[in-house]
Amino acid sequence: MGPKDLAHVLRHLTAQTQPPELLVGLHTADDAAVWRLDSERALVQTVDFFTPIVDDAYTFGAIAAANSLSDVYAMGGTPFMALAIAAFPEKVSKDVLAEIFRGGADTATGAGVVIAGGHTVIDDEPKYGLCVTGMVHPDRVLTKDAAREGDVAFLTKPIGTGVITTALKKERASAKHVDEAVRSMRRLNRDAARVVAGFPEIRACTDITGFGLLGHGYEMASASGVCFEIDAAAVPLLPGAMEYVEGDLLPGGADRNRDYLSESDASGEPRAAVGERVPAPLAGLLYDPQTSGGLLFTTPEAAAANVVDAFARAGQDVWRIGRFAPGRGVWVS
Repeated sequence: MGPKDLAHVLRHLTAQTQPPELLVGLHTADDAAVWRLDSERALVQTVDFFTPIVDDAYTFGAIAAANSLSDVYAMGGTPFMALAIAAFPEKVSKDVLAEIFRGGADTATGAGVVIAGGHTVIDDEPKYGLCVTGMVHPDRVLTKDAAREGDVAFLTKPIGTGVITTALKKERASAKHVDEAVRSMRRLNRDAARVVAGFPEIRACTDITGFGLLGHGYEMASASGVCFEIDAAAVPLLPGAMEYVEGDLLPGGADRNRDYLSESDASGEPRAAVGERVPAPLAGLLYDPQTSGGLLFTTPEAAAANVVDAFARAGQDVWRIGRFAPGRGVWVS
């Protein structure tokens, strides 16, 4: 579901009164809910599932699990338990379903997470994902509304998974490009999140998924009351992504993201605007819906160099892609 439709269907739920134990709920459009247990512990809860984006059943299960776990990492939490949620046509081989579940279970086990149960239904199209529970200290919850003027924005994975998997479905993707995209999607955000956890200065974070870099960037800018200024040339791209955009292979989700972000917010200004000097294919990729994308987080300028050094020492990728400035919405130059 696109961001515009989602906002419409959730409008009544977001009007509900929030109990004090619910530290993060629907009101902030964050990646997961957070419920305070006591002064030292809070539960992080999320659920995510989707249809196959690759041909191999095991790989699909692994990607779906990594994608689901990511929301807990984006909140600063550590996942420890999950429930599987799945829907499958009766005609699908049970061996295929077993491979999907095995891929998800192996990824969860590698993250130190136990799959303790779940639920399945019969449906026309396969779907798989996890409901994940994690733990975080109440004072170290990362949210979308904590970006401040002058903060630097960092991204931990290249973008382009949406256009590459679309090219795969249309049998126009090279095996090398698909392998790189799969490797990125299967990689947990756990290790990047551990580096982030070492910096108390980092308070704002999200992961890049279905609404694309611009959509999730707008959520952060809007919640924080600042303008997210993105340097388009600094945004890392997966190999082949630009080629497939130029071949008119952007998925439909990119159009939905673009339509929503092009509309005006309460101030009468577009939610996101792209400068004329940004090449059209590159601009298109900024709307590309991602699967199991990287973390987008902010830090004060004074800590930026130390953050880059820490990521390098941990052997983790990180790219500085912009800053937060006075104003509102997203501006891409």
